[in-house]
Amino acid sequence: MFWLMLFLMIVLFAFFYLLSGIRMLYQYQRGVVFTLGKYTGTRNPGLTWIAPFFQNMRVVDMRITTADIPKQEVITRDNITILANTVVYFRVERPEDAIIKIEDYGYAVRQYTQAALRDVVGNSELDFVLSEREKIADSIRKIVDAETTGWGIDIESIKIQEIELPAEMKRAMAKQAEAERERRAVIIASQGELSAAENLMKAAEMLARSPGALHLRTLQTIRDIAADPSEKIIIFMPSSLEEAVAKVIQKG
Repeated sequence: MFWLMLFLMIVLFAFFYLLSGIRMLYQYQRGVVFTLGKYTGTRNPGLTWIAPFFQNMRVVDMRITTADIPKQEVITRDNITILANTVVYFRVERPEDAIIKIEDYGYAVRQYTQAALRDVVGNSELDFVLSEREKIADSIRKIVDAETTGWGIDIESIKIQEIELPAEMKRAMAKQAEAERERRAVIIASQGELSAAENLMKAAEMLARSPGALHLRTLQTIRDIAADPSEKIIIFMPSSLEEAVAKVIQKG
């Protein structure tokens, strides 16, 4: 009876021991296994088993991770202080390196991105930073990716979401934009006046070559002005037009 009870206890212990070692990994996960503190392999998705008390498994997410870098002050090469907010998209390529070589790879990526942002923007002038945001972000990505490759991390992309300028710089840029709009308005108005003057000159030349057309145009202008009966108009008619009108009256 004693041996039977002992056997049953051993069987139950073995059953629960085996059961407690079962682990399940999803498709986007990998398991880094340590046996007595030493790395012994990486497990793929699905059901797997580790030896309790002797083995430990660290689960690593292989999906793309989004890390938001909070706003920070950055000084450009022309000594303008700006606030920049960036986002980093990265994923783990080698889970064993991400666990063994770096304590917290997510925190490390964020810190290194902040340092790279200060370096790249600090070597660029404000106009370049504002107009070539994609180039700035790509330069930051290359710097961070070169460092994190040894950690088993791949930097997919880096986006600069927002660049905030100081209040005095915003006012100066607003004045500059207003001056530019006024300059363009003056140019457009002057071009319109020049075009109108050229058309008037051509019309005057055509009327000068045909006295009858000039008289007809004068009569049309008089008719347009006299459309309102309440208006009194005094007209000084050219002598040639007076003679033409007199001849018409005599014939009548």
